[in-house]
Amino acid sequence: MIERGRSIYSVTCSACHGADARGGQLGGPNLLRSQLVLADQDGEAISPVIQKGRPDKGMPPMPINDADAKAVATFLHHLLASAGRQGSPPPVETPPPDVLVGDAAAGQTYFAAKCTTCHSAGGDLKGIAARVPDAKTLQNLWVSGGVAAGRGGRGGQGRGSNGSTVTVTVTLPSGEKAEGQLRRIDDFIVTLVQADGTERSFRRDGDRPKVDMRDPLQGHRDLLAVYTDKDMHDVTAYLVTLK
Repeated sequence: MIERGRSIYSVTCSACHGADARGGQLGGPNLLRSQLVLADQDGEAISPVIQKGRPDKGMPPMPINDADAKAVATFLHHLLASAGRQGSPPPVETPPPDVLVGDAAAGQTYFAAKCTTCHSAGGDLKGIAARVPDAKTLQNLWVSGGVAAGRGGRGGQGRGSNGSTVTVTVTLPSGEKAEGQLRRIDDFIVTLVQADGTERSFRRDGDRPKVDMRDPLQGHRDLLAVYTDKDMHDVTAYLVTLK
C-alpha cells in the first residue's frame, strides 16, 4: 500500500507538495508539518481533502477512489515515520517489498486494452526492462507516466501534475489563436511560451477567451481511478519481460 500510495502521490501531489512532501515549486505546504496530516490516524482526515480539494486555497479535487486516497495517506504516514526526529538513531535498512507478484499474461491483456493507444511493446517500450532493471522503479515509472518524481503542473512551468509538457491554445473572441507551451494558468490569467520563445499573457474572464490544454499524460491520471492493485502488479510483471 505504501508503494501504491507513493506512485499515486508522485502523479497527483508531488508538483505542489514536493517529492518528499516538504513543499513543492508550486507553493504547496509542507505536509510533514501539517496539523491535518499529524492528526490523521487512518486516512479519515487526509482522504476527504484529497478527493474534494480545497478550492479556497487553490487545491483542486483529485479524481481518485477511496482505496487510492487511503494509500496516499498511508504513504504520508510512512514518510512521517521514516523522517525520525533530531537526535534519533538512523533508520534500520529493511529489504524492499517484492513487487513481482503479478500475472504477466494478464498484464499483457490489460496493456493491450488500456495502453496501446499511446505505447507499444515493440516501439517506445522495447527493452524497457533492460533500461530499468529494478522492478519497483519500473512500476513507479509506468504508473506515473515516466516521471515518478515529476514536478510542474497547474501554474507551473508548462508541465502537467506528473511532469508532462502541457501545450495550450488560446482562442480570442476575434477568432485569433495563440499556441504554445503553458507557462502559467489561474482564474485570472493564462501565460504561454510561443515557438519563438516569446511569452504572451491573456486576461481571463470566466470562459473568455477559450483555453484548450493538452496534457499527453492525462491518460495515466485517468487510469488511477480505474486500475486495481492486481492490474498494477500484472502490468509490471508483463513489462519486466520486455528485455
